[in-house]
Amino acid sequence: MTVATATILLCAGGTGGHLFPAESLAHVLRARGLRVVLATDARVDSIATGFPASEIVTIASATPSGRSPLQRGLAVLTLGRGFGVAARQIRRIDPAAIVGFGGYPTVPPMLAGQILRVPTVLHEQNAVMGRANAFLARGARAIATGFKDVRGVPAKALAPRTHTGNPLRPAVIQAAATPYPALAPGAPLHLLVFGGSQGARVMGEVVPKAVANLPADLRARLHLVQQVRAEDLTAVQNLYLGLGLGGFEAAPFFKDLPARMAAAHLVVGRSGASTVSELAALGRPSILVPLPGALDQDQAANAATLAAIGAALAIPQAAFTPDRLAAELVDRFTAPEKLTAAAAAAKSAGIHDAAERLADLVVATAART
Repeated sequence: MTVATATILLCAGGTGGHLFPAESLAHVLRARGLRVVLATDARVDSIATGFPASEIVTIASATPSGRSPLQRGLAVLTLGRGFGVAARQIRRIDPAAIVGFGGYPTVPPMLAGQILRVPTVLHEQNAVMGRANAFLARGARAIATGFKDVRGVPAKALAPRTHTGNPLRPAVIQAAATPYPALAPGAPLHLLVFGGSQGARVMGEVVPKAVANLPADLRARLHLVQQVRAEDLTAVQNLYLGLGLGGFEAAPFFKDLPARMAAAHLVVGRSGASTVSELAALGRPSILVPLPGALDQDQAANAATLAAIGAALAIPQAAFTPDRLAAELVDRFTAPEKLTAAAAAAKSAGIHDAAERLADLVVATAART
């Protein structure tokens, strides 16, 4: 068996944030003639159904970070059972390399692969290495990073690091061809607000009040698209109806989010790794509110990468108030040159061929065995 016809086992689960980069890589590997198998957990079965893999293997997993000793103990037992299943599956699949995308669902198959001496490649999406990847890093043959500088890599992790960027969905790459819609005097202002499952609540609480605080002339020009929790949708819609906006659309989910990002003059959202990478690839200015309470503060580190080059404004959630947001919106919408400059800065950090770069690394790692 040559590398060109080999099987590559991708390990991703827990959330779409881990699964979507794996999906992008899978498309590239399959286009190169390799066979792809996905190892995931039951939590993402619903979004993994269209994954471009010859086979999908479900392996039990859990996160051993609960407060209760009983919960932690049960999680460790679940991971142990998953390890046994993973080892049997790896012997059967016989992959030339195994690629992990972070999160505890990757621990059983990645650890089993390392013990069985299968080359493993870690991909870290965030600017701070997650705990699962940090645990696996010492046994990895190669480490790929979504950001140029990544904190939290263990000192004993001696594998070479390659900055590949974060693989992008095809819809993002397509939308990235759309130039930034420079804001003309008196023209409509297109604002997009989203925050994912853990971010929509604060956006629903703060953004409508901030919009209400805007001067009437700006509200009349404002065309707002906002992700809102289903339970808050009616209240938010009723509030916007009375504000005299140029137009608005609110929904719990948008299937065409990359295209909506490309149409926006400004994006307000969280700063997950995928969001930050997509904003850079698209070249869109943003106001980012990192998810608070995260042990590793990965979203804060992600946001800082765009803030440092003038592409984004990072606001801690404690400071993300209606008055603060209204002031920042007025500042940008009344000085469109700031938005244009921020868009250019974001575009300068974008990596469109991250999936191809990662595929090159995976194939090279497999070939060295």
